[in-house]
Amino acid sequence: MARRSSSGLLFDGSDWNFATLSRAYDAIETIALDELGLDVYPNQLEIISSEQMLDAYSSVGMPLMYQHWSFGKRFIFEDHLYRKGQRGLAYELVINSNPCITYLMEENTMAMQTLVTAHAAFGHNHFFKNNYLFRQWTDAGAILSYMDFAKKYIAKCEERHGVSAVEAILDSAHALMDQGVFRYRRPPRLSSEKVRERARERLEYEEQTYSDLWRTLPLAAENRNPEDAERDASERKKVLNLPEENLLYFLEKHSLILDPWQRELLRIVRVIAQYFYPQRQTKVMNEGCATFVHYTIINRLFDQGRISEGAMLELLKSHSNVVFQPAFDDPRFPGINPYALGFAMMQDIERICMKPTAEDRDWFPSFAGNGDWRGTLLDAWANHRDESFMLQYLSPAMIRKFRLFLLSDRATDSYCEVASIHNERGYSTIRSALARSYDVGARQPDIQVIDVDLLGDRQLRLQHNVKNGILLEESTRDETLGHVRHLWGYDVSLSGVDAATGSVLYECSTDEI
Repeated sequence: MARRSSSGLLFDGSDWNFATLSRAYDAIETIALDELGLDVYPNQLEIISSEQMLDAYSSVGMPLMYQHWSFGKRFIFEDHLYRKGQRGLAYELVINSNPCITYLMEENTMAMQTLVTAHAAFGHNHFFKNNYLFRQWTDAGAILSYMDFAKKYIAKCEERHGVSAVEAILDSAHALMDQGVFRYRRPPRLSSEKVRERARERLEYEEQTYSDLWRTLPLAAENRNPEDAERDASERKKVLNLPEENLLYFLEKHSLILDPWQRELLRIVRVIAQYFYPQRQTKVMNEGCATFVHYTIINRLFDQGRISEGAMLELLKSHSNVVFQPAFDDPRFPGINPYALGFAMMQDIERICMKPTAEDRDWFPSFAGNGDWRGTLLDAWANHRDESFMLQYLSPAMIRKFRLFLLSDRATDSYCEVASIHNERGYSTIRSALARSYDVGARQPDIQVIDVDLLGDRQLRLQHNVKNGILLEESTRDETLGHVRHLWGYDVSLSGVDAATGSVLYECSTDEI
């Protein structure tokens, strides 16, 4: 290999300073915007230490976060593993905000700073700004100011009502975060600062004028006419907009015992859960996009003579570690590596666009051989989540490369069956099954509020729509119901109903726990 001149290199050696970072950033930006056609938020790069990175881990990566004991517990846990050498730290951390904040580890070499800048500040940044889930379901321009409001508001509540009272509400709210998102309808946008100021003023007014006398109203007569009771139930469900999938939202709006400040705490936790929901649906696409972007950019910089052979070897080693996919019988096998699958699919799309086979033309007639891999990728990144991306773009070539097959393991059988193999029908079945495994709605339990008699026993009635016979683990189920009761104030019942047949599989209630 011929030795390159160092005159055009962005850096020479592992050491870095801010001038070197700036020079590398400008070179990366030129390729990302002019050659790849990326569209990104303004970037804000911050250099942090390993301890600050651990702190970011514990507070779900947000630069502004309220205090809670669980964050400290996670910090100690992560720090313990890191000090013992049992866990490494991420080279970077990126925030879906405007400006897009990227944390770079100060321990990184300059080559790694180059890679992670391309990966996070341009790959993830572009995906955050352009993917439809993030555009419709998050507000990158408002999240930082909202988190600043949340942190100050919770601190104020701790001063006024005590740390224990605040933590009790947050504990229950955190336990219900997975059931605190809108999955099928668009959530309301974060309000502007002016609207939040009015909300704070209204909240203070409610706290000053709130009366507890309404709770002493007598219950309605128990011996109501059955037809009247049925009509009342129907009207009640209509008024309360039942069934309701977002449990935290329902409790925030309709709990019979919560004070206004406690309702605001539920809203804060609910907003944070909703903010992270798109990331859970796009793990493969998001990481695949960022990995493809950094790989393309560092290779382009090398071709331009801006990166030395030694630095390129370091970058390729780190890249290979990221996209390494252990075999299923390897002790290190954690499942399918989202970096590996996402990156391989992005490269496969590029190949299909530029050098398609007859098989590719048969499976992907809309873009095979179109010669525009950049436009095809930009469209895929903007308009899909993991589930639909698999269904639209996973090719037979990729199924063969990852050696995927479908294993059928029915509870009633004493054997496992290889149900789908590498043939035309098998490819379609494997692709559909893999796509379903990335459907967050299918993986998480579907629990909805279906009724509550506000004039009767005030019991909150929940329903678990059981899919594929998968029931809830009893101990965690009962513990979670206890958190629901804490926020509702009265007994809570849960019935498990088979989603296919409608038959009741189990019933439980907090008065039995």
